[in-house]
Amino acid sequence: MESKIALVTGASSGIGAAVAQRLSGAGYQVYGTSRRGAQGGRGAVEMIALDVTSDESVRDAVATVVRKEGRIDLLVNNAGFGVAPAGAEESSMEQAQAIFDTNVFGVVRMTRAVLPHMRSRGAGRIIHMGSVLGFLPMPYGALYAATKHAVEGYSESLDHELRNWGIRSIVVEPAYTKTPFDANLLEPDAVLDAYRDIRAAVSARLKELMAGAEGPDVVADTVLKAAQAPRPKLRYTAGTLAKRLRLLRTLAPSALMDAGLRKDLHLA
Repeated sequence: MESKIALVTGASSGIGAAVAQRLSGAGYQVYGTSRRGAQGGRGAVEMIALDVTSDESVRDAVATVVRKEGRIDLLVNNAGFGVAPAGAEESSMEQAQAIFDTNVFGVVRMTRAVLPHMRSRGAGRIIHMGSVLGFLPMPYGALYAATKHAVEGYSESLDHELRNWGIRSIVVEPAYTKTPFDANLLEPDAVLDAYRDIRAAVSARLKELMAGAEGPDVVADTVLKAAQAPRPKLRYTAGTLAKRLRLLRTLAPSALMDAGLRKDLHLA
């Protein structure tokens, strides 16, 4: 059988690298992207340069894959970054716009670039890397949570629009995942002394949670499941904690979820 062609953004490390390797092992011809391009190559995954905040870079990367393979069967929108725990007002407007430009508009750019090719073939699948913070906001993570809420809404609306062309749009929702992601968080650029103590306390608690988190292979397994499902769901939780949080968010009273969240983060 002919291999399916997959394009995975942010594939040089962490979840993106695990996803690219898992898809490759399942028989996909995988193109991974990073801002450094081929320097991040890993085994059978061919790496290409891509900056999801650049319209030109996105067009060039998609055109490269289509020129080589003639099509893109699967897009995994994984590229993104977060801000270290901080009050919402501790990020400048410029920083807030930068976060949305990568985490949301990067998704939109990539999706817009591949859709004409998928529609012309009447087939395709797009998987967006969401988060449990897309349905359960976290204090001192407002901007990141907002981007993931945006991705959830975008994906579900998109899925309804594209089914007539045989294309599906899906969100995968991990919880805490042990990757270099947490070591590369963007520090807030407008810090306020009023938040200093609670910022430090929440950061310390998150480090504890990350130390016991599941690895990126759990997320990669979920992405492969979503990619191959004959009748895919709109969203898939990735891992034990994510599944539990989704269930609690659905069934538990909001006051109970609110109290539990504050207790878990050691908030007064």
